[in-house]
Amino acid sequence: MGRLGTLTALYVTQYLGIGFITVGLTAILRDGGTSLDTLALLQVVGLIWPIKFLWAPVLDRYGSRHRGHYRSWLLVLQSALVLALLALLPFSRPADQLGPVIAICAAFVFFSATQDIAADAVAVRLLAASDRGAGNGIQVAASYLGNLLGGGACVLVYDRFGWAPAVGLLAVLTAVGLLVVWRFREPERTDRVVRVGVAYRALVSVFGQVGCRWWTFGVVPLVYVGAGMAYALITPALVDAGWSLGRIGVVTGVVTSVPAIAAGLVAGLGIGRFGRAGVLVAGGVTLALSTLALLPLMNGRAPLGGTVAAICFFLAAYTVANVVLYTVNMDYSRPGSGGTDFTVLSSFGLVCSFVAASLGLAAAERFGYPAVAVAALVLVTAGVVVGVTHQRRFPPSGPARNKVTATADLLVG
Repeated sequence: MGRLGTLTALYVTQYLGIGFITVGLTAILRDGGTSLDTLALLQVVGLIWPIKFLWAPVLDRYGSRHRGHYRSWLLVLQSALVLALLALLPFSRPADQLGPVIAICAAFVFFSATQDIAADAVAVRLLAASDRGAGNGIQVAASYLGNLLGGGACVLVYDRFGWAPAVGLLAVLTAVGLLVVWRFREPERTDRVVRVGVAYRALVSVFGQVGCRWWTFGVVPLVYVGAGMAYALITPALVDAGWSLGRIGVVTGVVTSVPAIAAGLVAGLGIGRFGRAGVLVAGGVTLALSTLALLPLMNGRAPLGGTVAAICFFLAAYTVANVVLYTVNMDYSRPGSGGTDFTVLSSFGLVCSFVAASLGLAAAERFGYPAVAVAALVLVTAGVVVGVTHQRRFPPSGPARNKVTATADLLVG
């Protein structure tokens, strides 16, 4: 299996269980009478992902020379994902045994987040600058595919055949990733970090690279907060427009995933041909147009066909922007500390998304959905303008970006 095939298997399998926990299990528990307050606790375990940068340097520092530095981590973590899912098998009535079920889910999310660190580090090492668009297109598309299978297909299996077949299917699909890792041969690592303390310096030194602070604290917040604010409005706006929860679940969890998967793959290929700035402009323009297309929904008018098309359009555009942001984050990830660099940069984006959801909903309560949607459009447009300017000044292979800071030199031994 090639490099991109290996990365596809790793990213899809890490999201299978996440999709099941955040979407599928939530539906199953609610159907079993679990209160919304209790379900909120299940969502809290997702907060493990934004803080995974705290242990990312450990993966950069320690690893087996014989089995492959990051491959040795992936063997353990992929096995742990399968075992965590199998541990759910005895709880055929999860609503009656919430304590252990939530504990197992928290463990799974921890293993998944840590597996993501190792997978990202492998991607940083394997992908040349010209391949990073395709690699990150696969990563973003894989997240939607994993959620579609874990949150959609496995719920259908549960509804038809019961708990054990659904969880068993999840475990089997996740085990495919373990087989891929077993066959994977990681290139020998010669840029080993000498001390864990030095590895932790990467959490700060990554921002010392030319243009990195501009990108991370300028472009990323504008795009993520703008798009995230608009995205957070969709579900409550659908509820206010009178849609049933069942219809909302099918449309937002299944129907919209298909164009999002396609958009991720197309954006990844497009970066190789048109460059990061070109695809960012395409994603930004599409985000602006799709946000305008959502305005009827924001005003309480939600005919089925037009609303589904607008949401699909919006999520596809959001995906395109995500692929570009991930690709530039990978440009700033150094081979010697790839797990830490990519994790800390992407974690900041996750924090922006969480903040955006809160800001969007709070602002909508005070000013209404349409006003927040227009504000989101303005923020995204500003983010695209700043992002294109950044890429023109600091292209991924330009001389300015090839400068290495003295701090970064300390990371390799």
